[in-house]
Amino acid sequence: MTIGHHLDALHGLPAYTFPGPEHRPRPVEPDAVAWRVSADVYDANENWTDAFARFCATVDITRVRALAVGAWEEAYDTDPTSVIEALTAARDRFPALRALFLGDMVGEECEISWTNQTDVTPLLAAFPRLEELGVRGGSGLRFPALSHGALRRLVIETGGLPAEVVRGVGGSDLPALEHLDLWLGTPEYGGDSEAADLAPILSGARLPNLRHLALRNSEMQDAVAAAVASAPVVARLEVLDLSMGVLTDEGAAALLGGQPLTHLKKLDLHHHYLSEPLLERVRQTLEPAGVEVALDRGDAEEDAEDDGTVWRYVAVGE
Repeated sequence: MTIGHHLDALHGLPAYTFPGPEHRPRPVEPDAVAWRVSADVYDANENWTDAFARFCATVDITRVRALAVGAWEEAYDTDPTSVIEALTAARDRFPALRALFLGDMVGEECEISWTNQTDVTPLLAAFPRLEELGVRGGSGLRFPALSHGALRRLVIETGGLPAEVVRGVGGSDLPALEHLDLWLGTPEYGGDSEAADLAPILSGARLPNLRHLALRNSEMQDAVAAAVASAPVVARLEVLDLSMGVLTDEGAAALLGGQPLTHLKKLDLHHHYLSEPLLERVRQTLEPAGVEVALDRGDAEEDAEDDGTVWRYVAVGE
């Protein structure tokens, strides 16, 4: 599966695409929507930085609260360095900005694993009051460890998340972070992390306010589930999300055999490879305690070869 839809909301605000140069923007209150600024990936008539300059000249950006960076020209071959430079240069003109999403592109524009990224932490340094940061695309992505006192939500969506990024997030001091969502992906698309790389995150030592943890879209989902089973951070979570990956009976059994999960509000395992007996064990263990359990198998179908080899897939790869 690929990404088929742009963001429909950000920071609780409905998404609105800033029109191209040939269209006059309709009247919109600057703080009532999440603005999406984009260019064309292929044969762009206006590059992203020019579109952003036009946006800044047209909209009262002192009131903008949420901004999504859509496509930039040749995103399959060009990283968003110039985009990040334009945003950081304009930081003093965005006093109300609280949410940024970098790479709001669908598959027709640029597949998630073809999207070039770079070091995104200058955005957090430039916007110390930012509460939400989202990033889509893992090729070339970097996230060296940092400290940020305001960030409450961090989402990194990839078909393959580099281990260096996992370790960078785990080494960061994010005392306000409540929601962490990492798409770990597959080795074929650069996802070279191991379950051990998650240890600083799972300890929770630098994430005292974490309540929603998603470690998903992973080919190593059984190992992740086994690590989560004894993770100290789980005791303070409200939502645990291990969805979209290659979770089998082995991982689910390890999860159920670990610490109690009955305190959770929700356990999300959708897109899985569990047998009916394991599904029933999950239901019987958690649902009587009031835990909402998401167990939709979705399009998680197995392919078996004549020699007995079974192929299983994450939800979002290419």
